[in-house]
Amino acid sequence: MSLNKALQLIERGVSEILVLDELIEKLKLGRPLRIKAGFDPTAPDLHLGHTVLLQKLRHFQDLGHEVIFLIGDFTGMIGDPTGKSVMRKPLTREQVAANAKTYTEQVFKVLDREKTRVRFNSEWMDKKSAADMIMLASRQTVARMLERDDFSKRYQSGQAIAIHEFMYPLVQGQDSVELKADVELGGTDQKFNLLIGRELQKQAGQSQQVVITMPLLVGLDGVQKMSKSLGNHIGINEPPNEMFGKLMSVSDELMWDYFDLLSDLPAADVAELKCRAEAGEENPRNIKVKLAQELVARFHDQAAAASALADFETRFKQGAIPDDIPELVLSSNQAMPIAALLKAAGLTASTSEAMRMIKQNAVKIDGERVQDLKHEVALDSDHVYQVGKRKFAKVSLKRSA
Repeated sequence: MSLNKALQLIERGVSEILVLDELIEKLKLGRPLRIKAGFDPTAPDLHLGHTVLLQKLRHFQDLGHEVIFLIGDFTGMIGDPTGKSVMRKPLTREQVAANAKTYTEQVFKVLDREKTRVRFNSEWMDKKSAADMIMLASRQTVARMLERDDFSKRYQSGQAIAIHEFMYPLVQGQDSVELKADVELGGTDQKFNLLIGRELQKQAGQSQQVVITMPLLVGLDGVQKMSKSLGNHIGINEPPNEMFGKLMSVSDELMWDYFDLLSDLPAADVAELKCRAEAGEENPRNIKVKLAQELVARFHDQAAAASALADFETRFKQGAIPDDIPELVLSSNQAMPIAALLKAAGLTASTSEAMRMIKQNAVKIDGERVQDLKHEVALDSDHVYQVGKRKFAKVSLKRSA
């Protein structure tokens, strides 16, 4: 592939490249570049937001470069302070190890297993002595660390910043030194940490890595970045029907970001689809089906994607309630608030999520939309409850014996 075409692929969906001229010079070296991206195993499952970086790593693999999928089992015990307004509770080594195992099972749904080097930063960090860590800490000043927006805000508001949190970007930067990374990828919120890697490489006499930042994938709420804790995520291990339905609920506007950041469809084809949609020549819903089928097929298979489409058409295009919805009985001494019932029925993870879904007009009882946050469900009642477009349950609320 020509240099220009390679750059087009690399630049697809990218937020920033620091420094582009350096990347071009590295690409001209005629050797596979070492492309690094680190993932801290702080939760057991990956969602589509994580795969934005995986997709870009795959682009580099397709160009013949060496991809290093770095599992931060050491940094995971520190806890990444990026974007956090409060101090994170460090994970135990056992928690990190359990999560790391699931990561290695999931990433090869995107990456080429044969072309991926999986590394753990405990390989070198566990060997560091106390003196080594002190020397690493000397590489940056407190003033430099407080340039970080999240640290600065916490410091100015009088919220605690633990000393170990300052170590996180330093350890991440040291990983780049140990791996002699040519390029490191990260989300836009990781820019400070990625640049620390460049600085530590320079101090070590190495060629500085090029930093490539990717946008943070917006979640299903259309506002905040995709996050499991916010309930706006699409997990890559979710059942095909669930994944398909969630993707179809993405707004028409946000759909194009998903195409840019997640799809293998050539950029020129995406641009043509967008033009057709804007000209009224193509229904955005049909375009969204292409995206949903592609991603379900990637994380499951083609048969699952076809089945999910058929299920979606039956349930939602025709307005049908599924035949196989769960049925359960709940007991109470009094009428139950709707938010508490939705949580108890497993339709939402929490009462706060239930309240949020009601505010978004996403809750129905027997097909009727619920708008009253204080709505109470009467005892000895039987109703079909729906949250969003995919979650249903038939619930009988009985009086406690």
